[in-house]
Amino acid sequence: MSRVVYDGTPIEYDEGDTLAIAAVRNGQHPARGGTLCLAGDCGNCVAIVDGTPWVRTCQTPARPGSVVRRHPSGAHPSPGGPEQHTAVAVRHRRAHHVVIGNGESGAAAAAAARAQGDTVLMLDAADGNEVVGVFDGPTIIVRTPSGIDQLHAHHITLATGAAEIHPVCPGNMLAGIYTPRAAAAAQAAGVDLGRIAVVGRNLVAIHGEVGVSAIELADGTVIECDTVVADLGSAPRDLLARMAPMVPVSVVGPAAAAHALPPCPQEGVVCPCGKITVEDLDGVWSKGFNELELVKRASLTGVGTCQGGVCMPHLRAFVAERSGSEPQPFTARPAARQLTLGEAAAGYHIDTFRRTPLHAEHVALGATLDKFGGWYRPWHYGDPVAEYWAVREAVSLGDVSTLGKMIVSGPDVVEALERLYPNHVHDIKVGRARYVINLTERGHILDDGMILRDADDRFTLTFTSGGASTAEMWVRDWVETWGLKVHVLDRTVSHGAINVTGPLAGELLRRAGVADEERPKFLQHRRLAVAGVPCHVMRLSFTGEASFELHHQIDRSVELWQALMHLGQPLGVRPHGLQALFGLRCEKGHILVGQDTELDTSPRRVNMDWAVKLDKPAFIGREALVRTARLPDERRLFGFTMEGPAPLEGSVIRPVGGAADDVIGHVTSSWNSPLFGHAVLMGWQKRAPHADVVEIDGREAHVSPVPFYDPEGARARL
Repeated sequence: MSRVVYDGTPIEYDEGDTLAIAAVRNGQHPARGGTLCLAGDCGNCVAIVDGTPWVRTCQTPARPGSVVRRHPSGAHPSPGGPEQHTAVAVRHRRAHHVVIGNGESGAAAAAAARAQGDTVLMLDAADGNEVVGVFDGPTIIVRTPSGIDQLHAHHITLATGAAEIHPVCPGNMLAGIYTPRAAAAAQAAGVDLGRIAVVGRNLVAIHGEVGVSAIELADGTVIECDTVVADLGSAPRDLLARMAPMVPVSVVGPAAAAHALPPCPQEGVVCPCGKITVEDLDGVWSKGFNELELVKRASLTGVGTCQGGVCMPHLRAFVAERSGSEPQPFTARPAARQLTLGEAAAGYHIDTFRRTPLHAEHVALGATLDKFGGWYRPWHYGDPVAEYWAVREAVSLGDVSTLGKMIVSGPDVVEALERLYPNHVHDIKVGRARYVINLTERGHILDDGMILRDADDRFTLTFTSGGASTAEMWVRDWVETWGLKVHVLDRTVSHGAINVTGPLAGELLRRAGVADEERPKFLQHRRLAVAGVPCHVMRLSFTGEASFELHHQIDRSVELWQALMHLGQPLGVRPHGLQALFGLRCEKGHILVGQDTELDTSPRRVNMDWAVKLDKPAFIGREALVRTARLPDERRLFGFTMEGPAPLEGSVIRPVGGAADDVIGHVTSSWNSPLFGHAVLMGWQKRAPHADVVEIDGREAHVSPVPFYDPEGARARL
């Protein structure tokens, strides 16, 4: 005989056994107790099978070497060990008429449909086609031995039959309780059930320790037995019918028949999946949850693996007795069976990191791509030092399409921006731009970017790549909270942006058709055609050199990039990646929000009090800044220089000669500067008095004023 392993112990099984039958054949319960229906209607046989939790062992054939572990009695099921990432095949199919269930009513429905000329596909779990969901479309999700089928049907007939009602009474979670069909199936498989007591609705209690030893009837009679067969009637097996109420389905046979509710339960476990008792239902009812859906949600009855397959009749009976009217069943939610993540995701591939419209250009140029701020971005193109020098001495292109880009307009837009940002907005002239930071209500730095005024009642806002994903939500939430008339249009994904930067940036724009007098000056912006592509040209600088950000529709990105690369060849143009960009901005002392800041970083901690105007009557975070301004705050972000290689970002800062555990800060940004020939870095000191000389990686580092490069900012204004 073949064997399977149950909780570490090999047990034998007969050919044709399911894992549940194999368990009871060996005197064990396939889970930990409760009535067995052996028809997939309940969760009383679920276990972890070959590393997959929530498997119905009554519908899983026993195979040599299968490993079964019962779900823990008080903990969440876990496959244990390394996760299995098995690829699940998906197949898309179409069918005119699908009949779910191949019993008598299903066969009759299929015959009637064929007589009308329909092409019929029949599905049944016993044949290995387990329907786990019905969705609008209609679409049927089917688990098969070879993977997942997504069936697109014109019509669906449900012939799913009826489920046998489980007893609810004291002791109903013992081992040895069966429905009539389950007992018949076990006996047909040759399982010895011992002394059997068949009982109906006169059952009031089941006695025993782990397994059944006796039953008690309503008249006080006690019958000793090893097995209880509870014949309590049936309820419609209507889970799929309740799953998609807007889908045109036909329900036939016992699944559509009227079934009387059982008597209202008085004591015992109503929902075996969550071990919810009649006492629990009484508790939520007494708190005012007096409708079926409210009782369900408050008690979590019916939200387990069988979604009411066991408890629905008893829950309806409970509510009917207390409310005086019989409630309708609650809506079911896909899936009807627990799916693995692989099965749920079959056929879908979602890369959570986005690609810019220039992604293929970067690949063609040999870029090493990395994930940053939610995007795939070029880290370098093979020589980050050469890219650095192209920016400092000639001209370079950078893909900054990942920046958050937003248009805000309307009669209340100035008031909204004054409240959103800590510096003044009303005095920004049309065609001008201003650097801004965003604060939380606690006065901590959330993001930074630019405000550009397009008209009296229209502005362009930019945000960091990392902050772009939440920028629209942040702006809309506040505008709606204040009840202001402002229109918000997020253009992060619809608009690309290319940064043309370096001392020859102006010359490249001239070759691209932009006259000298048209080019915006520093912190100005204009709408111009560049190489024939309409652009919003913003004169900003993150690199420390003259820079022009060219914002444009993404369908013109490749055209614009290729034109600039071609026109810039005589100027030595080359693209630069993040590695060079981060070094350039480090030399300028520009912070990266999220890298140089912490969750509670206030403007004064990063020496940016100049970006906050407390003479404004109100803005997000103002109250917190005013309240904390009087409090001592030792934490500050400093610039440092040191000889030798740059330390790793995150390196510990200690006092000179300090002990290994004497930590006063850490490095946030570092760069081996080709220009200076030594390392420049930024980092925190969190203890006063702040030292002028510290120790990093066992070497001295000296506090230095920032920016390290071009402190007057003349290069950006070339």
